[in-house]
Amino acid sequence: MTELAVLDAIDRRILAELQVDGRMTNVELARRAGISAPPCLRRVRRLEEAGYIHGYHADTNPPKLGWQIVFFAIVGLESQKESVLSGFEALVATWPEVRECHMIRGGGDFLLRLVARDTAHENELTQKLTGLTSVSKVQTLQTIRTSRDLAGVPL
Repeated sequence: MTELAVLDAIDRRILAELQVDGRMTNVELARRAGISAPPCLRRVRRLEEAGYIHGYHADTNPPKLGWQIVFFAIVGLESQKESVLSGFEALVATWPEVRECHMIRGGGDFLLRLVARDTAHENELTQKLTGLTSVSKVQTLQTIRTSRDLAGVPL
């Protein structure tokens, strides 16, 4: 039996509602889930402890905070040895502009999502990537607009 099978319809409803609005009160969440507040709180705590909920965060507006550019970088490395892969991951994890880092299959080794204050900053970050000794290739893709950006997964 998969872990997903242990979630009942109420658990799924709780998760779906929290993905949309993680700030709602437990009373409101319970109302939406069709249960009373105490068992709702117990379920949320169980879902957190079981790792279904990783945390809660504010979905901020990057341009209002001075981050005008969102871009992706497909990065190819010189070697796929685990030490090189993990070294690259550890290094870019220290860059605040790298918001996501995914090891990928096909067309490169990593896909990064980065933010930049302006074009000069984007160019600086790209040069920083291409200047790494372990990097053999970098392809950047700048977003023009984002029409869909949903948190979580379909429930």
